[in-house]
Formats: sequence, structure tokens, C-alpha cells
Amino acid sequence: MTSFLIRRLSLSVVLLFIISLISFFIVTLTPGSPYPWGELNPKISAEVKANFRKKFHLDRPLHEQYAFIMRDLFTGNLRSIKDDRPVMAKILERLPATLALNFTAILISLAFGTLLGVYAARHAGCWQDMAGSFLAFLFIALPGFWISYLLAIVLVKEFGVPILGTQSYGIEFPNAAAAELDRIWHLLIPATILALGGLAAQSRYLRATMIETLREDYIRTARAKGLAEEVILYKHALRNSIRPLVTGIGMLLPALISGSVIIESIFAYPGMGRLGYEAVLERDYPTIVALNFVVAALVLLGNLISDLLYAAVDPRVRLE
Repeated sequence: MTSFLIRRLSLSVVLLFIISLISFFIVTLTPGSPYPWGELNPKISAEVKANFRKKFHLDRPLHEQYAFIMRDLFTGNLRSIKDDRPVMAKILERLPATLALNFTAILISLAFGTLLGVYAARHAGCWQDMAGSFLAFLFIALPGFWISYLLAIVLVKEFGVPILGTQSYGIEFPNAAAAELDRIWHLLIPATILALGGLAAQSRYLRATMIETLREDYIRTARAKGLAEEVILYKHALRNSIRPLVTGIGMLLPALISGSVIIESIFAYPGMGRLGYEAVLERDYPTIVALNFVVAALVLLGNLISDLLYAAVDPRVRLE
């Protein structure tokens, strides 16, 4: 186990720097200026423009700019071009909201994906299975931003139900519990939309594995002993079919974090996805590189946890 963790952590450090290097050159080589409000403004003197470029090392070659960004990132001195605030402070402000959104989406995906997959496997070949397959492929095919806009039109415009932001404004809540329920409501809506694609994929993986498991000899023996079908499904078959769900956690996290950029922007949710969207519009190179670094670290951590959980649920797997 120790040697496995050392290898994975060493590889993760190398991958983090490769990802940060690629993201830096992608954002710096794209058309546009990180100082659009000043470059073409005749009222701003050439000296002010030169000082701005010097402050953010924009007057240096690209490889030196990258080195300065990495140095400032690890020393805590990296500052945003947009508002001159510390980048890590901005990210840490948004990180809890994004973690809550993605953690909730993972729980929804695993819970309902498991129920849908078991139900489809139990009724394999029947109309219930076909209906479940139709729903799964529908959730995979429908874009999250389209569902989000549809909900905004129906709930907000037609019925006046607030779904934007993290809480409803202009409403007097009778007590703290009502206010907390309102915040949960504002979290569940974007998290559910974010989870739909993963939910459908998880249900498909689990269905396929469950069908194979239900054909095993020990399942026939359990049925011959007169065990209830629910006990056979959830105690025996599901325990031996849960590996795809554990593996899927590592696959879900990158998709959820990338999808949260669009979902957070549509729902005005103050997370890292929305911060990244704003940084791209402003050509805020330090914020973009730092965000990509943090997101890559979260994804690699999620994959590591997924591998450890895989070994925990399947004793036949040995990490050494």
C-alpha cells in the first residue's frame, strides 16, 4: 500500500505540472489581451500600461511568465489581473460551494443510478428494463444547459419559483429551518441536473454487471434456499456488482467539475466553475492557471480515492 501511494503521488505531482503548463500556453496563446480595458484606451498613458505589464510579468517571455506564476502560486503571492486580489483567496471563497455541489451530485448519481440499475437488471428484457434504458439514454443525450434553461423558463418565468443563486432574496423566512431548506432547494436543483448524465451511465454499468451476477451459481443456491428476492438482490448480488460504481466515482468527478462551469453560470451559483468562466472572459491568466491546477489536483485525488475504494470493496484486488 505504501509503495502504491508513493508511486501515485509522485505521478500526480508530475501530471499537475504538465497540466498547468499546457493550460498556461493554451490561455496565453489564444487571441485577446489580458488588459483589454487599457490597451486601446488613449486616456491611459504608456507608462501606466508598461507598469501594469511589468507587475504581472506580461513583458517577459512565456516560459518566464509560467515560472513566475508557479512561484507566486506556491508562495501565496499570485494575484488576479482582474481585481488585483490574491488568486488563492478567491478560489478558497468559491471552493466550498463547488465541493458541496459536486458532492451532492455524486450522491444523487450513485443513489438513483444504483436503484435504476438494480431495477433494470431485475426486470431484464421486460418493458420496465426498456423504459429504464430509454430514460438513461435520454439523460445522457440531453445537454445539461438545455435542461437548465428549460427549468429557468418554466419555474422562474411561469411559476415564479426561485432557483438562482444559493438562496431566495426578498423573502422573509419564519425561522432558521425554513431558510436552511431554501438553501438546500437551491443546491438540489443544479446538483440534480449536474448528476443526470452520471446517473444514467452508472445505471447502465450496474445493470450489465448485475445481469451477469444474477446468473451465478450462488444466486441460484440462494433462491433455492428460499431467500427473499430483495435480500438476494441487495445483500448478495449488489455487493458483488458494486465495482463499476466505485470505478465510476473517478470517472464522474472530471465530468462533474467541467459541467459545473456551465451549470454554475446558468444558475448564478458562486462556485469555482463560475469563477473560471469569468476569468476566461477577462483573460485573467493567473486565475485560469491556478483554477486548472486546483481542479486537476481534485480530479487526481478523486481517482486515487476511487482506486483505494476499489481495493476495499474487492478483496481480490491488491494494490501492491
